[in-house]
Amino acid sequence: MGKKSRVKTQKSGSGANAVVSPKEMMNLISELLQKCSSAAPSAGKEWEEYVQIRGLVEKIRKKQKGMSVVFEGSREDYFSDLMSWAQENGASSDGFNVTNFGTEGYGLRATRDIKAEELFLWIPRKMLMTVESAQNSVLGPLYSQDRILQAMGNVTLALHLLCERANPASTWLPYIRSLPQEYDTPLYYQQDEVQLLLGTQAVQDVLSQYKNTARQYAYFYKLVQTHPAASKLALKDSFTFDDYRWAVSSVMTRQNQIPTEDGSRVTLALIPLWDMCNHTNGLITTGYNLEDDRCECVALQDYKKNEQIYIFYGTRSNAEFVIHNGFFFQDNAHDRVKIKLGVSKSERLYAMKTEVLARAGIPASCVFALHCNEPPISAQLLAFLRVFCMTEEELKDYLLGDRAINKIFTLGNSEFPVSWENEIKLWTFLETRAALLLKTYKTTSEEDCSVLEKPDLSLHSRVAIQLRLAEKQILEKASASGQAKRLHFQKKLEEGVPLPQYEESDIALLENTNADAKLPIILRKLEEVEEGHEIQVEEHSHILNGENAVYGMDANGEPVQGDTQEKVSNNVHSALDLIGSSNQKGQREVTDRSASRTEENPKERGE
Repeated sequence: MGKKSRVKTQKSGSGANAVVSPKEMMNLISELLQKCSSAAPSAGKEWEEYVQIRGLVEKIRKKQKGMSVVFEGSREDYFSDLMSWAQENGASSDGFNVTNFGTEGYGLRATRDIKAEELFLWIPRKMLMTVESAQNSVLGPLYSQDRILQAMGNVTLALHLLCERANPASTWLPYIRSLPQEYDTPLYYQQDEVQLLLGTQAVQDVLSQYKNTARQYAYFYKLVQTHPAASKLALKDSFTFDDYRWAVSSVMTRQNQIPTEDGSRVTLALIPLWDMCNHTNGLITTGYNLEDDRCECVALQDYKKNEQIYIFYGTRSNAEFVIHNGFFFQDNAHDRVKIKLGVSKSERLYAMKTEVLARAGIPASCVFALHCNEPPISAQLLAFLRVFCMTEEELKDYLLGDRAINKIFTLGNSEFPVSWENEIKLWTFLETRAALLLKTYKTTSEEDCSVLEKPDLSLHSRVAIQLRLAEKQILEKASASGQAKRLHFQKKLEEGVPLPQYEESDIALLENTNADAKLPIILRKLEEVEEGHEIQVEEHSHILNGENAVYGMDANGEPVQGDTQEKVSNNVHSALDLIGSSNQKGQREVTDRSASRTEENPKERGE
């Protein structure tokens, strides 16, 4: 799976145990768990906490050196076994092989011409590693008695992977041996490489990811050592932080949702061979065929013999790619940055604005997105900003005026402004807000470009700088777009151009346009609301680990501290908020292939 993996070959077998007493190790583990389970740090103290947690982890890693189970030789040595295993178990094995594509890493290469939409890859359920297969494995007894494993499928998969890796007779060994021995997720970054992300929007998720992973490791280390149901697990003898980091990264870069055997619900799975495909722009082309009980993938485009076969991972931002997949995609047409906006409760018109927003299906406080392309804002954000900038008279008109209900439908439509003055205010706000966000970065775009020209830059440093540069470029474009729109509408106002009028029949037409900004606001899924829950894990997990503050702005673009979200609880569920902001974001959804040959979400970057 491509750029995510930079393997350092380890020639040792199971390694020699370091001289460290069980009591000394347990004391360090307990200290780590306590540190990671404490209340979230105050604003501005997140980096200090990260450094402290990392220091404890490095102490533990030093004492565990040589204790991890690794495979001899290189990853490439096991690809032939992977292909043979796939063929023996009924998977497709003709038409492609695993090849090293240089800077993109390993991927699938066509060994014959493949036509667009041709079914070329299928993987039967018995080859998949799933939550269900974990329940039926040596991990089953512990799973049945631990609420964390039951609630968090991706944690279950991570431990399932480690248990099977340690089992010489595991049916999944050909797959596990083909996985990278190291990844390029931020969990593998050096401290100075993570520091390059300070000031970016992505850094909070990176710090949370590390804290969550360390907390989970400490919890499960203690559980494996003390729980009777774990007495037969190989992890009891050797379970290092590096082991868990590897398993977490393997899962977060590869996990996907598939239907259960009876099709009644979805479950998490690792899909061998298919997860070798690298990402490119396009459409989702993978799904699950319940009738044949297998994952199926059709070709995204025509592929000539010897060309690399790509799939589309979905509309992910580069922050998501970096944090959860370990790579930066240069030509990402779906890149975006988050922008938190809210109506301040101290504002005089708060009640009226929130009522109009509610009728449009928009929260009074929300995380929206600024996009890398034009227009930089979606229909939802346009509607929010229009309401945000409304005068009292305009609000009354949308609440009580003629055809007030119908007017709600036009809030997200760029062709029907509330007023020229309102348009000027909202684009001025966007221009100002983007410019203010740019000032929070410690470097300029020009400085970042200069650093990227250095040939000796490490891979992780390069990715970190590329990510922070991409954030700035999106904000720069948004600010420039805001300025251009402001000038455009100022000219309209000065020239006395009449406002466009709409008829009731126009509302139906809004559904048929391709332009996002023209869609009726309450007829579309609230994409930005979903983006507001950046750290989605299982439905039982309920943490945002750090980014709890919601900021409102007044009409002049000044931030106003709003209500904070509920603080993170210290119970075991929140304390182990699965692979933090990582796993669930890294997952790929596969749809029911009996209904359609397209999936809803993609798979992770091929290692």
